[in-house]
Amino acid sequence: MQSIETVPSWEDIRESHDAIQSMIHRTPTLTSSSLNAMSGADLFFKCENFQKIGAFKMRGAINAALRLAPEAQQKGLATHSSGNHAQAVALSAKTLGVPAYIVMPEDAPKIKIAATKGYGANITFCQPTITSRTETLEKVVEKVGATFIHPFNDYNVIAGQATAAKELFEDTDELDIIMTPIGGGGLFCGTALTSRYLSPKTKIIGTEPLEVDDAFRSFKSGAIATNETIDTIADGLRTNLGEKTFDILYRFADDVLTVTEEAIVSAMKLVWERMKIIIEPSSAVPIAAVFSNPDRFYGKKIGIVITGGNVDLTKLPFLN
Repeated sequence: MQSIETVPSWEDIRESHDAIQSMIHRTPTLTSSSLNAMSGADLFFKCENFQKIGAFKMRGAINAALRLAPEAQQKGLATHSSGNHAQAVALSAKTLGVPAYIVMPEDAPKIKIAATKGYGANITFCQPTITSRTETLEKVVEKVGATFIHPFNDYNVIAGQATAAKELFEDTDELDIIMTPIGGGGLFCGTALTSRYLSPKTKIIGTEPLEVDDAFRSFKSGAIATNETIDTIADGLRTNLGEKTFDILYRFADDVLTVTEEAIVSAMKLVWERMKIIIEPSSAVPIAAVFSNPDRFYGKKIGIVITGGNVDLTKLPFLN
């Protein structure tokens, strides 16, 4: 496969799905009669918490790795990540039999650090800032010659993430709305593209914590905004949009909604209790948006991508 150099086409997404199928799980789409009754909507959950490494990130990482030239693959894969993308790049490298070099912030969840080490990655820790991540990774790449697999601002990654929505549409009848959380925007952009190609009438809504609302402000202003703080429980959403993801979001999103920390915790607890599945805080954000805006979503058929289930069980927010 050749590297994708422009906004992924439908053919790019289909080709990506064909290429990665043997290296990912086709995750289930689940429903909950109790959550439907409570929300007044028909909710269809694409459960990427059952994906390899416990999150959707495996799709984009392995797709980007497969599109590298063989000589580039052999030098290894590198990235910076607080957890899920780190694990995805580490497992992708292990699958291909090449080294992985991962930069992680010192405050990354211990469960995600342990899992990344478990896949055989070489980990370098940095300060918990975007600047520190970037500078540390540059030094690592310069030293070892590995290829940087960006967590989201990469068309090959976006095409891989788009395959989750492709499966969701294949598993459901026509959806009125499709929703994901937004961190860097890779999943949201892949979902938006798939939706536009497969179901143009479906509304595409992004969601994020009020405490890290750069995508909301970017969408409303038409210019990339950045987060002033990262004070959210949704650790997977603490980053900013990139140029590629902002472009796709601004052109294809129908709306971006924000939710409070309290709403995130409440939605996470509700899914654990009613669906008996483990989801991480980032996954709860679109669910929180549905329950925070009942009139807007009443009577709608809504697809929601559950992004991951990697939770530190010693720090459950609803036990505090």
